[in-house]
Amino acid sequence: MTAPPRKLRLEEWDARHASLVAGGLRESAYGGVLSRHVGERGDTRLRHLLFDNSAAALRLWNFLLTEEDRLREHRAAGRKLVGAMKDLGTVPVMAFALPDLVAFYPDGAWWTPCLMEHSDGLLEVADRLGIDDSFCPVRAMLGAFVTGSHFPIPDLLVCSAGAVCDDFSAIAQRLEPLGFPVFWWEIPRRRSPEPGESAGSLPGGLVVPECQIALARGELGRVCLALEELAGRPLDDAAFSAGIRAANLVRRLLRELRDLVFTAASSPLPALELLIAEMLAIHYCSDREETILVLEGLLAEAQARVAAGQGVLPADAARVFWVNPVADLRAMNLLEECGGRLCGTDFMFGHALVDIPEDLPPLDALARVALADPMIGSAQDRARLICAEMRRLGSEALVVSRIPGASHCCREGDIIRQIVRDNTGMPTLEIEVPPLGDALMPALRSRLLALVETVIGRRTL
Repeated sequence: MTAPPRKLRLEEWDARHASLVAGGLRESAYGGVLSRHVGERGDTRLRHLLFDNSAAALRLWNFLLTEEDRLREHRAAGRKLVGAMKDLGTVPVMAFALPDLVAFYPDGAWWTPCLMEHSDGLLEVADRLGIDDSFCPVRAMLGAFVTGSHFPIPDLLVCSAGAVCDDFSAIAQRLEPLGFPVFWWEIPRRRSPEPGESAGSLPGGLVVPECQIALARGELGRVCLALEELAGRPLDDAAFSAGIRAANLVRRLLRELRDLVFTAASSPLPALELLIAEMLAIHYCSDREETILVLEGLLAEAQARVAAGQGVLPADAARVFWVNPVADLRAMNLLEECGGRLCGTDFMFGHALVDIPEDLPPLDALARVALADPMIGSAQDRARLICAEMRRLGSEALVVSRIPGASHCCREGDIIRQIVRDNTGMPTLEIEVPPLGDALMPALRSRLLALVETVIGRRTL
């Protein structure tokens, strides 16, 4: 079943799948050919993407693209569904610690217009409700709730408020009058302690006032009570701690995979697959145990390729640190077509990649991780963390991908670029990628090519 690593078009994957099956591949229940997702689900964007040719990548894609089926199976089995919105990696840790609760992110609907190439009509529904394209593409979530056609309506809908994206808050508030009640909890804007103010540490080395930790702990305690009521049983510390250990296993696997991909002489996995793998950390694609198996498979594949001196990209590819996830997945392929490779990422949920402390009371530990969210502090803090990661990984350039309409992107990208440029001297680029970027691809290609050429030119200086 071993084959030299390369990228395949969707139509090539049918033959590759047949070869893997003939070689003894044993698939999970959600396995099968990738091309079926076009006809069965309307995920026509897959026809324009390039995919890694490994069995591990096949499992990853099939896992991602069958989440809706999984959610409906959970409901049919009597499990309760928790829709966690905006906190990206916090509430699901608690939810999965309780038996028969499953958490997912309705936010994930923001990729549906890309995958279905606007045939889903979700953005048009949002338009009719007054949430037009001056808002972030996550407005597709509003259309998904109204149509009820992309995920089951959660039994409990939880959303963080306070130091969150204004666009998301406005969209989530529209759900209430449409008949979708929301349980709100607040996360404060992270700040440094004042002189003489009692302080506490967060994962990742940040320090905040103890009063902010107490506030986050209290708010998450409220969420915990709501989850317990839904589950019909209390969440004791033993079960909570077990949930944290399982979450940390996911995070450690992903950190090991990221570091290997970013630092290998030749990248052992493409950017697109790594982006999808990172997204698993925030809610496990509705199945935590399967997420662990998917990540173990990807890590084993990457380790085998590195040991064999194999990669999917040339060894001299420009090492690019990428900030913010792209609304159009095609952009990840484009980076590599232009001679770049991922060498570090900040996809807005760095707090879901660090270990949750296991030597603290569980609720206190989770509160500290929630406060480590890079999106609830200053852009300067986020930029400093990016600079440190770029130095650690040996990145050679920075790309900041603005999310169309997102309120936090108006000035943040430019602030990050300036700080990175001033502190590292590396070339930077800011781009904007809409949910379907075909019309912009020639311009994006030119700009990414210029960045790569700059990186290559600097190597000879």
